[in-house]
Amino acid sequence: MTEQIDRAAALRLAAVAAAAAATPSAARAAAEAARFPRPHPRWRFVFVNHALTNPFFVPAKYGSADASSLLGVTAEWTGSTSSDVGQMVKAMKRAIDERADGIALSIIDPTAFDGLTALALRRGIPVVAYNADGGKANRRLAYIGQDNYQSGLELGARIVGLVTTGDVYLFIATPNQQNIQPRIDGALDAIRDSGAPIRVHVVASGVDVGTERKRIEATYRAHTRLRGLFAVDAGSTQGVAEVMRAHALHGRGVRAGGYDLLPVTLQAIHDRDLDFSIDQQPYLQGFLPVLQLFLHRYTGGLVAPADTNTGLNFVTRQTVGRYLTTRSRYEGSSAAERYPVARKG
Repeated sequence: MTEQIDRAAALRLAAVAAAAAATPSAARAAAEAARFPRPHPRWRFVFVNHALTNPFFVPAKYGSADASSLLGVTAEWTGSTSSDVGQMVKAMKRAIDERADGIALSIIDPTAFDGLTALALRRGIPVVAYNADGGKANRRLAYIGQDNYQSGLELGARIVGLVTTGDVYLFIATPNQQNIQPRIDGALDAIRDSGAPIRVHVVASGVDVGTERKRIEATYRAHTRLRGLFAVDAGSTQGVAEVMRAHALHGRGVRAGGYDLLPVTLQAIHDRDLDFSIDQQPYLQGFLPVLQLFLHRYTGGLVAPADTNTGLNFVTRQTVGRYLTTRSRYEGSSAAERYPVARKG
């Protein structure tokens, strides 16, 4: 009997404690204790980019803006519109001199940014790479982006599956640039290792979309018996799509594909002019650098930036529908922030 009374009393005490915890003041206190992040400086993070006007980076900029809004920081974009390393070096030096709180750097050159990266780190400015990683000597804290060589291997394997023999042309906007040259290298290695009787030719297409289209057109006219047209950058992929459509090449057995999700590219996949394109999730390449630089600052370096692969996704005719029927910041087709993602039409 005594044991039953003691248990009943304990239960009543627990109920009283639970009721007290449920009072508005207790709830507010609990919410305050759990709030994240706590008040902090409005840190300024600078993205140094090689192709500021390239439509590929539209969703990346949205990603950086969304992360900044979420975390209470600012993100600025600077650099070059034409992969001019000199302009990028000046932009990074300016960010260091102005004491940016963190730098996200597209390291398109294997050595040009090594000294500035070391200087920034000596001054307490964390540096992460995104989209393009540099040489092994660069001391950036982490790389956030696609594994470009691995994606090139996947590209090469897909080419071997589509083209059994003959001449294949691979287009690259700017050879030796660290965000796209590894893709060419991977594709060449995969095709060579397959043993397939495919003759591969690499063509520099240029940084301007109009120029890329003209060079791809000229390549086709000079080699009308080719069996494949493929590209490793967004602009060249769009050019391949336009040439394939203009000459109805897919119906004549020519196979084609490339990278990224520009509207022309997506429509060409739907219309069977392109076989595929590779999505490297540019939104994450803007969002994650802000998040990692923020955590580095917020924790006093206890949470260090970590290498992050933003993935590789083949978009084909079977999967392209969701990209064509939605409008979102995540693929750069809309500036509006909406949930759920808006449907077109």
